[in-house]
Amino acid sequence: MVALIPADAATPDELRDALAAALDGGPALGFGMLGDTPDEVPDGTAVVIATSGSSGIPKRVALSGEALRAGAEATAARIGAGRWLLALPTGYVAGLQVVVRSLLAGTAPVRLDGPFSAESFARTTLPLLAEGAPLYTSLVPAQLATLLEAADDVAVRAAVQAYRAILVGGQALPEPLRDRAAELGVRIVRTYGSTETSGGCVYDGVPLDTVAVRTVDGELRIAGPVLADGYLGDEELTDRAFTRDEHGIRWYRTGDLGMVDDDGVVRVHGRADNVIVSGGINISLDRVERIVRRVPGLTGAVVVGIDDARWGEASVIVSARGEALRRSESEQLAQARDAVAAEIGAHARPSRLIVVDELDVLASGKPDREAIRRAVAELH
Repeated sequence: MVALIPADAATPDELRDALAAALDGGPALGFGMLGDTPDEVPDGTAVVIATSGSSGIPKRVALSGEALRAGAEATAARIGAGRWLLALPTGYVAGLQVVVRSLLAGTAPVRLDGPFSAESFARTTLPLLAEGAPLYTSLVPAQLATLLEAADDVAVRAAVQAYRAILVGGQALPEPLRDRAAELGVRIVRTYGSTETSGGCVYDGVPLDTVAVRTVDGELRIAGPVLADGYLGDEELTDRAFTRDEHGIRWYRTGDLGMVDDDGVVRVHGRADNVIVSGGINISLDRVERIVRRVPGLTGAVVVGIDDARWGEASVIVSARGEALRRSESEQLAQARDAVAAEIGAHARPSRLIVVDELDVLASGKPDREAIRRAVAELH
């Protein structure tokens, strides 16, 4: 067994040193470890991250040093190595991997100067250009949207264009953001993965070199050295999420629906459990949301399901106040409903558009879907 120490309050320098030790045998680092936290964890464990995603169900993911290294090394092999900007919390795997990649590259991660904003991003990035090293960072879509919205500012535009690659993950990247980034020459890499896979392990639809992806009954499954050891203290959940095939290969059941094309490109359709049954027909809220986010003014909208007296369940669009008010809510809802009907069918059309001052988000920057759903249910 190896000691487990809390790391949430560590400074970037302290974290870098502690993580270097954790990767080489311990003590292991714990993030978000509330409640009954053990003093020791199994040998080989480098990090334990408490995560619930947007589901609200707490899990403690145990990651080995081997898995974290495998993810970082495969990333460097795919996009190159250089200087990393840390713009995400280190208690989330995407932020933690910025530190791991920096360690393996022999550099120190650059901490964002102040809370995330377009100004702080530019202020931190521009002095790095004099170093001449390739620049990389990892963001969630909401952060990228903030930068692109401010790109008329010369300093912000220069900063965001300076990165050899900006990894964007945590949730689906709306098409309007992708188009705007391409228009500005911003080099975006869409990533897919989770804490259980040591972070993103599929880049722009292509698995990293050490990673395999397949589907079983429509569910995406992932194999490779990046996989977590399991869930600390929960063997039953571990056995459900991690299985072995007839060849003894260990696979992680992602819970995501998708497909792998003949050319090996992975396409994610959405969460298997983010489905409502409306009028007896299954509707993927993730798919509806992707379509809704193409509508001008609804780029950051979230689609949730609520009980409906007539249909059993229905979907509702929730959007932050701001761009949504440039046109009337009825116009936006009509355009969203028409777009969903054209691509999926009339049965999948959202029933309402609700505009709020701001969307609830998790510390990772992802929408807090459960909090949003509860708020909508109370309004309804």
